[in-house]
Amino acid sequence: MTAVTLGTTGITVNKNGFGALPMQRISKNDAVKLVRKACEAGITFFDTARLYTDSEEKLGEAFAGIREKVYIATKTAAQNADDFWKDLDTSLHNLQTEYIDLYQFHNPAFCPQPGDGTGLYEAMLEARGRGVIRHIGITNHRLSVAQEAINSGLYETLQFPLCYLAGEKELALVEQCKEKGMGFIAMKALSGGLLSHSAAAYAFLAQYDNVLPIWGVQRERELDEFISYIDNPPAMTEEIRAVIETDREELRGEFCRGCGYCMPCPVGIEINNCARMSLLLRRSPSELQLTPAVQEKMKKIENCLHCNQCKSKCPYGLDTPALLARNYEDYKRVLAGEVSVK
Repeated sequence: MTAVTLGTTGITVNKNGFGALPMQRISKNDAVKLVRKACEAGITFFDTARLYTDSEEKLGEAFAGIREKVYIATKTAAQNADDFWKDLDTSLHNLQTEYIDLYQFHNPAFCPQPGDGTGLYEAMLEARGRGVIRHIGITNHRLSVAQEAINSGLYETLQFPLCYLAGEKELALVEQCKEKGMGFIAMKALSGGLLSHSAAAYAFLAQYDNVLPIWGVQRERELDEFISYIDNPPAMTEEIRAVIETDREELRGEFCRGCGYCMPCPVGIEINNCARMSLLLRRSPSELQLTPAVQEKMKKIENCLHCNQCKSKCPYGLDTPALLARNYEDYKRVLAGEVSVK
């Protein structure tokens, strides 16, 4: 088994974290079954968030009787101390626990620090002093905020998107965290579903001994893949290098990662999927993207107000309205049979 320790937290787990965002999409019974199967197989780090609707509740149900065998990480998107305490109380209730192993600020637009006027970091310290949280972390999609968090010395972990499409700046964060004794939790290790070769994704991240990937799991067959890597972790072979190079070539440049921080749209466009539809058509079974329901979602792009709210909120600086327009034109060509996809 390959293990990883999150910086100075003392949290040592299998190099397979469980990302519980997809738990929102399945029934409680199915979620509990998946989580318990993961635990029995040796996966012990579970990451969720207050914003993930009923994900915390489902984890809480699954951990009944085995709480001490797992590490729970959750997040708050609170903007002030009052909302921080409300979120924390709700998470403790939903997760059916008296403490949270790792409590994280959820993608804030700034790096919370003592004396910044929000009271957020002070609340974190008080919560840790009370023993209701054990470690303090931050998640982000912005390089500038991530860098500030590392430099501040205030955080024990950083959760940041990292996969084999990462550039030099993202990889530099990994090394800086290691130097500072911070744990690095890699989200979006499959780039929001655009990467389908999980062995390649695992082998790439296995090169960094301080990185814990969290895999978004929704189906049992997906979980089985990652469970198989516990005893047989994929290594970086020439075949896997070729897969990575092919994907890097196809996906280089501007593309939507599907993080959803551009949402909601004033006219109801599902931006985080519509803005990457061309890639989804070519990297997953196309029939899944050509249903009447998806066609209706894509047609909403015609109602775009060009208000640029989505553009201003994109952590990757993408011109989202332009991406939507290009993807819609491509989609219409596919529907008309002018362009073939798999």
